[in-house]
Amino acid sequence: MKRRKRSFEELVNENKQELLKDVKLMEKLEERLENRHLKKAD
Repeated sequence: MKRRKRSFEELVNENKQELLKDVKLMEKLEERLENRHLKKAD
């Protein structure tokens, strides 16, 4: 099966989606770390 060449726009959109996922993951990790530090502070 021959793969259709994707347009540049499609690639950019995919990359954006991946980046957004990564950003959300990083935010979750940071929250966890902060919560851990807050618990230790108490």
